Amino acid sequence: MSADVRFTVTRTLTKDQQARRERLIDAAWNLAVEGGYAAVTMHDVADRAGVARATVYRYFATKDHLLTEVAATWAHRVTDDIDALAVGDTPVERLTALLERIVHVAAANVTLTSAIIQAVTADDSSVDDSRNVVFLFLRDRLSAAIGDPVPQREDVEVVLGHVLLAALVSVASLHRPADEVAAIVRTSGRLVLAGALAGQPPAAADGTGGE
Repeated sequence: MSADVRFTVTRTLTKDQQARRERLIDAAWNLAVEGGYAAVTMHDVADRAGVARATVYRYFATKDHLLTEVAATWAHRVTDDIDALAVGDTPVERLTALLERIVHVAAANVTLTSAIIQAVTADDSSVDDSRNVVFLFLRDRLSAAIGDPVPQREDVEVVLGHVLLAALVSVASLHRPADEVAAIVRTSGRLVLAGALAGQPPAAADGTGGE
């Protein structure tokens, strides 16, 4: 598991507690891969991780909370090598490369993707903090892919975040083909950035700057 995975628990964890928490997340991940959302129960997670059931509830309030933390781990793994993934000479090329990468990874394991999307979008207050961490992290990754300054950058990140969420729902819940969804996010990324850059002076918009 990537060392930079963000934790949403507020208390400080000992090394053993952190290892136990990561083991629970890995157990939930594997169960979701094998059987989707329904296969992830606190009882089975505890058995898979080799801990008492009560131990799971010390770290995660609900199943959706646990799976939202799985989503955070998934997001880190998918975008871990941001420089290699976001290839291209322009913000549009880098952004669309990353968006398409996320879509194709999601489509490669629809069972897992469907489970984490169901949890992240659940009407469950216990996932609020974890969900915000996931969304903010993905916004940061999108911003890093864009790289160059753009007007109203925060608005651009928010819109692209919603585009990405809709794309994942299309792949996981609507079972749309990965290539079709990748084409949609590619077009969306291009149009959103074009709209943001439309108000810039030509020299600034093409990245050459002005004197």
